[in-house]
Amino acid sequence: MPQTVINKLTHFMTSLKVQPYAEYPMSKIAGNQMDEATDLFAKMINAKNNEILIGGSTSINLYVLSNALKNFLKPGDEIIVTNQDHEANISPWRRLEESGAVIREWKINSNTAELEIETFKNLLSNKTRIVAITHCSNIVGSVNELKKISDLAHEKGAYVIGDGVSYAPHGFPNVKELDVDFYTFSLYKTYGPHLALLYGREEILKNLPNQNHSFLDGYYPETINPGGPNHEELSSLIGIYEYMMEFYEHHFHNSKDLKIFEKIKKINNLFAKHEEEIANPILDYISKRDDFNLIGKNKISNKNRAPTISFTSKNKSSKEISATLVKNNIATRNDNFYAWRCLKALGIDTEDGVIRISLTHYNRIQESEKLIKILDQI
Repeated sequence: MPQTVINKLTHFMTSLKVQPYAEYPMSKIAGNQMDEATDLFAKMINAKNNEILIGGSTSINLYVLSNALKNFLKPGDEIIVTNQDHEANISPWRRLEESGAVIREWKINSNTAELEIETFKNLLSNKTRIVAITHCSNIVGSVNELKKISDLAHEKGAYVIGDGVSYAPHGFPNVKELDVDFYTFSLYKTYGPHLALLYGREEILKNLPNQNHSFLDGYYPETINPGGPNHEELSSLIGIYEYMMEFYEHHFHNSKDLKIFEKIKKINNLFAKHEEEIANPILDYISKRDDFNLIGKNKISNKNRAPTISFTSKNKSSKEISATLVKNNIATRNDNFYAWRCLKALGIDTEDGVIRISLTHYNRIQESEKLIKILDQI
């Protein structure tokens, strides 16, 4: 977590920990900081500030969203979910079967672990109302064609919910360019506290039923989320913005008049280039080992996958390999990472799971080299 986030959190807890939005100075400042955090994050993903809400987690955000959207469903309406997703973006929609929805599963290719567009086209129908799809798999690492998926789904009048939990740490999305109806990701994976962001199109949000206090009728997006956000943690999100802008100023010494999202795009490109350089040697090494099974593409090119690298061994359990890496001070684990349907489709033991290496922009090539050296001894 950047020091800027820690500083904001500490300042709120030590100087502003009062009920916000009253008239006295501390309360006004607290409310203003919460509003500023929301406004800045909206700008960083190219949304309006009344199109995002901050909730406790992605799982919570998707659950309350599914509870709101079920009011738009009739018995027999179809919902498409994948078996590549994290369970957070599967189970809330599958539960709507209890309300009469028909669940249709977009299955991965069991050889490549990829979601294929042609399969999706065959699942779409005039009854499709919701499509829930991961932007980037937390196991496979592939970046799915969310814009194309949105275009196809919208032709049928369906809503698209994008899960960006494994995408956003590698570059904030442009939600308008993706043309999704909803998009969510975990803010603790974008270097903040344990919160999550949910974006929704304004024209849809204002028509969703109120799930909050009755006096908030019409005050979207607050109407979606029962209760309110964690005050101090919401305020600390300003620190993520400050970190990104410090990053920008370090690498770019001009274009100060650029809009916030234009700066974010330049930062995204820097992240992508660096992550490609540190991840591709690992992907190449694992893919060439006869006794290892790499899941997903063996090379990052033009941000077609994230540096989230999962693999199994033919000779050792994932638990054994993960334990060896941990003993050598490489922070990893073996698990199904809540994507057990994906592992099951690939014929992988969901209890032992995969070994997953998660890289991001603050990792260095020396760490990649160390990992390869340790793996070479296994």
